[in-house]
Amino acid sequence: MRANRRLGQLWLDALATELGAAAGTIATYTDDLNCYLAWLDENSLKLDEVGLEQVRAYIADLDTRGYAGSTIARRITVVRNLHRFLITEELGSRDPTSTMPAMRRSRKLPFVLSMSETEALLETAHTLAADPSVGLYRQAGYARRAALFETLYASGMRISEALSLPSGSAPPGTRMLLVRGKGDKQRLVPLHDRAIEALTLWQSLAREYSGRVPSPWLFHSVRNGSKPLTRQAALLEIKEAAVAAGLASPERVSPHVLRHAFATHLHSGGTDLRVLQELLGHAGIETTQIYTHLDTSRLHAMVRDLHPLNEDLTDKPMDSTIRA
Repeated sequence: MRANRRLGQLWLDALATELGAAAGTIATYTDDLNCYLAWLDENSLKLDEVGLEQVRAYIADLDTRGYAGSTIARRITVVRNLHRFLITEELGSRDPTSTMPAMRRSRKLPFVLSMSETEALLETAHTLAADPSVGLYRQAGYARRAALFETLYASGMRISEALSLPSGSAPPGTRMLLVRGKGDKQRLVPLHDRAIEALTLWQSLAREYSGRVPSPWLFHSVRNGSKPLTRQAALLEIKEAAVAAGLASPERVSPHVLRHAFATHLHSGGTDLRVLQELLGHAGIETTQIYTHLDTSRLHAMVRDLHPLNEDLTDKPMDSTIRA
């Protein structure tokens, strides 16, 4: 129905203009909204005619179609937010979700590389980047790959954030990058020496290949500096590197896996969750807490080293006051 779609578009417009939702978020919510509006059309329902019974029927329909629990939970969130928006803007007379309990959403733990696997991936990229025998064009591409991997692992930034970095964001000697994240929020992320060296090599070879023609992007096409590196190209490159590094599950490796590795390895080293939240650009600490579930090695080590009943007593004399 046209009225439903007009109201739905008003909500999407409000997300973009008033709340500053990222383009990716808007695209995802648009798909979820279209799913709901299509179901309403199929059942000849106007948005203001929807009650709790109809919302439950919609959930049952999603489940019947085999959607994952996380997808269903997100689509119900869209339904809730849409109806709340209509009430707030006085475009609707009732909120059918007001008495509906929140769905409990199971969280799937992300795939994480070990420190040795991460090191193998990075070393493979550096080895190719240091080989001039492959020709300047290919060496520059390999240097870009090594610089991108090192930047992701050094900072924990999202691949979308890395690919949108302007060329001037990493001047010689820089140790911090200003990143524009979700919701257009900015944060500073650190770089270590190896990431700085990799970026310096990439920028040097890119200038040498292009004849010093400047690019607006930090990570760009070697052949055409006016084009940023794409997500698809970055994904293909890290999978290729994962195979070359001999990783056990190269098909599961992606640029986002380096973000997870950054967070997990830092937390394993004792980094406070609040600090990690700031570095990752998470809006809430709940998202960051997933890394406490991933970091089981640190918990085992603490029990081994600190639990009073885990002391090695084999070489100590038995206290005569202790009885079996």
